[in-house]
Formats: sequence, structure tokens, C-alpha cells
Amino acid sequence: MSNLLWKSLVVSPAVLGATLLVSTTAIAAPNKTTEVTPAKQASVTEVVQQPEMLAQTTIDQVNRYSNEGNQNNSQSQVTSVSQFSDVQPTDWAFQALQSLVERYGCIAGYPNATYRGNRALTRYEFAAGLNACLDRVNELIATATADLVTKQDLATLQRLQEEFSAELATLRGRVDSLEARTAELEANQFSTTTKLVGEAVFGVTDVFGGRNGDNNNTVFQDRVRLDLQTSFTGRDVLHTRLSAGNAQAFAIDSRNGGVGAEGRQTFQIGGGDNNNSVKIDRLTYEVPIGPANVYLAASGGRHSQYAAVNNPYFFDQTDGGNGALSTFASESPIYRIGGGAGIALNLPLGKGTGILGNSSITAGYLASEANNPGLSSGLTNGDYAALGQLNFSVGNRLALAATYVHGYNGAGAGSNLFNSGSTSNPELLAVGTQRANTLPTAGSSSNSYGVSAAFRPSDKLSISGFVSYHDIIGFGANDDYQAWSYGAGVALVDFGKRGNVLGLFAGAEPYALNRTGVAGGNDVPYHFEGFYKYRVSDNISVTPGLIWLTSPGQSSNNDDAIIGTLRTTFSF
Repeated sequence: MSNLLWKSLVVSPAVLGATLLVSTTAIAAPNKTTEVTPAKQASVTEVVQQPEMLAQTTIDQVNRYSNEGNQNNSQSQVTSVSQFSDVQPTDWAFQALQSLVERYGCIAGYPNATYRGNRALTRYEFAAGLNACLDRVNELIATATADLVTKQDLATLQRLQEEFSAELATLRGRVDSLEARTAELEANQFSTTTKLVGEAVFGVTDVFGGRNGDNNNTVFQDRVRLDLQTSFTGRDVLHTRLSAGNAQAFAIDSRNGGVGAEGRQTFQIGGGDNNNSVKIDRLTYEVPIGPANVYLAASGGRHSQYAAVNNPYFFDQTDGGNGALSTFASESPIYRIGGGAGIALNLPLGKGTGILGNSSITAGYLASEANNPGLSSGLTNGDYAALGQLNFSVGNRLALAATYVHGYNGAGAGSNLFNSGSTSNPELLAVGTQRANTLPTAGSSSNSYGVSAAFRPSDKLSISGFVSYHDIIGFGANDDYQAWSYGAGVALVDFGKRGNVLGLFAGAEPYALNRTGVAGGNDVPYHFEGFYKYRVSDNISVTPGLIWLTSPGQSSNNDDAIIGTLRTTFSF
């Protein structure tokens, strides 16, 4: 940088402040510009990019912009230097920074109230910040407030503008080029409000152990989902998800009792009609209204879509391709009671201080027969499940939740407690044994209670677990029963390679003891699972894993089952 620049920095607080302004977006890298920063101001500062950007393809540029929102580096205008938590009156540049903020108002900070003035900058970044201040000076002159600009400052800025004329011209050329390419993309894009998120899961699976291996064959299954995510305001999202698949769960051999869903895996549910037929398996809308986040489901709604399940690295929001192998290890069974169409909201409690500062309350209502106009169906007369949950967190290391779900199921054979609100396949067992799932044919109501917790002692380790109790009150004689479930998991993050996850989970699948009239024994069905998600690339992962099940059907007379799976997930 020339001697003129350094002399100018000493002479003018405004120029010094300009230096501080652009330094907030810079990373020390001699002779190179920094990586893209998500500044959202209407100034040249928005377009500080790498010199190699023009050599990239248009789609690369679009990907860079689309990823900016995940960096949490957005800048916002400030009106007082006191708004910066990392700027103190004792700092050597405090007076210069204060002068620039109060006299010219062309400075920005980060959302976490920091300025980051110690970061280095390049000539291109300095030119961008200088241009922003020049624009502000021109505004002051145009609005007859030129008395705020001294003659000395104008002379200094003029010299600097001449010094950096080449860089400013280069920046303008890049902006024009990017705007032209962006206009071309917008003219030919699918939608200005919608993006497509896809997932394809391939699974090779087999069962071993005792007679299980004799009664099942190795299978190759698939499930594909295309999620159209539409936003009208930038803060809301409409999910229109198409799904197809051919996956089915293994019929684990049962010598004494019924067959449940102890071995069901996540990609074996919600995949059309098991013959790769396409269906809309989720149609939901989420939008913030005041302090609350509102969730509306027209079809395919589930409690885990709006409530915190506190099971990181095991739970997968898409329910299939990136978390645990089994539905049991993915989330507490309490979230699989009911589903369908309805409404939910999340409301924060407190404002970040006090005992309730990091708490929130969640409430939701989902009806599985909301579209049926029959007298015993509909939004309020048919099967439904209402959830209430209190969430509490301590920083980003500890999260706790207490959950209550009240469910209602009308008379009819084949209804199950943990069916995720499936109406196209009402006999679906999402998780647990047949004894815990099969509801009384005369109808029933249920009250379920659960607690869950997640603890991250470090960025590389996550520990989570849950306990749930279910009290089912049947409408017929001797139809009452209780069910229990519990589990805990440990996830090792970035194990062996960045993005990889090693997961170990153990617990008892939903079971009901001393129940009459339903096949099964009185043994506890334990579940042990281990998987290793290997990240091949940003879009491909391969996950081998094993699931060991004891006492299928709640009977120790049944052979233990070991399910081996090799799952490959393509995300796009």
C-alpha cells in the first residue's frame, strides 16, 4: 500500500474509519481477496469477492451466494460506536471510528454486536469500503448537509479515490458482470421463490441369527424424496414433498407371539406404496407471526417436524438418509403418536435472561382423518394427537424437554399407537412391539409422558437420551394397558474425517407387560445399534451399520435378530 495511503490514514479520522469499516469483512491473506461475506447492505461492500470468482462458472457463483446465509456474518448499520461490544474507549482507533460513525454513518457491524477491527484487509476491500464512504459523502452534499464534510477530508478522499481508481474500476466491472449473469439465471430459473431439495436412499439389508436368517433374503431397497421448498417472505417456508420407494421391513421370525416393528428402519416408512409409486407425503407451511413460529400441516404432518426431539446426529429431519438406521434410535417414540393435518406453534419464554431466558413452549394438534367428512372422522371427531412440550436449554451445550401427548383413536381393528398418523396405511407400526402398538378395537384414549435431553461436552461428542411412558385407556372392558420405552445414544462427530459420524445407541423399544388378548410375551425387547456415516462428498454418504434385537415380540423364545445394513444417501 502506498505511502500516500498511510499518510492519509494519519491525517483523516474519516479515512481511518473507512479502513476499519472494510476490515470487518477481511481475512488476512496477502495478495488475495477474502472469501464471500454475506453483507446485506446496498453498497459496494456487498460484492467483495475473490479475484478468481470470474473464472468460476455461473452456477458456482450462485452456490456461493446461496451458502452465504449459513455463515452468520451478515452486517448491519450502526449509529453509535457503543453498539460494538469489542470496541473500547481505550482502543487506539476509537476516536477515528467514533468520528466516522457519528459524522458520516457509513459503517457496519455484525449481528452479534462485534466490529472485528483487528482483521486484515486487501486493497480491493479497502477500495470497496472507501467507495461506500464516498457514496455517503455524496448523499450529504446532495441533501445540503455539506457542512458535515470538511474541505480537508474531501481533498484526502479525492487523492485516495485517484490512488485506488484501478481497483474501483475492477470492482465495478465485476459487479456489472455478476449482475448480467444473475439476470440471465433469473430469466431462466425454475422459480424465484422455490428451490428443490432432493434425497435418494439405497439400502442393502439382511437379517441374521437363528431362524431369522432362514426366513429372509438379502434385499436391495430404495426411497426417493423431492422437496419443493418455497419462501414468500424469506422467513417462511412451504414444504411440498414428493416421495416414492419400495422398502419394506423384515418379518422377524416369531415363534411365540406377534411381530412388531422392532427392526424397522427409517427409509422403510413413507415411501409411497412400496412399489415406487409417487405420493405427496408432506405438505406443511411454517411462518413466524410475532414472537411465535407457526406450523400448519395439510398432509403428512408429524410432531418431530415442529417439536425439538433432542437427539442430534441420530435424528434426521427428512426421516431417512443421514441419521440413525432405525426409527427407534432416530427419535423418542412419543413423537410418532398420531400425525396428519393440523397446527402447532413454538413460543419463546423470557428474553434471554432469568431462569426462563432460554426456554420455549411448544403446542400442536394433528388429526390423521382431517380430510374425511364422515361423522366419526374429520378434524375434531376422528383420530388425533395433541402435544405440549416445555423446552429448556443452557447455551448450546445442554437441551432438555418435557413432553405430553394426548391421543384419541376411534373404534376399529388394526389401529396402532405409534403409526405416525398414517391414513393410507393405518396398520403401519412405526416403532415398538405389537403388544405396545395394538390399540383396543372398541376405541381408546392415551396419555403419554416423556423427557429427553441432549448434552454436548465438546464439538466432537454428543450424548442424548429419552424416556417415555404411555397410559392407554380402552373404551371396552379390560382394555387398559401401559407401555414403556427408553434409550440413550453417543455420537462421535468428525470421527476419522470431517463430516463423518460414529453412532452407538441402546435402549428398550416400546413394550407392554402383563397384557392379555394380544400376542407376545413379557420380556423386554432390547435394541442395540451401531452405525458409521462416512461422508464421501458434500452430497454423498455411505452408512454401514448393525442392529441387534433381543426378544422380538417380547418373547425370549424368539431368536435374537441381527440386521445388517449398508445405506447410501445422495443429497442434492
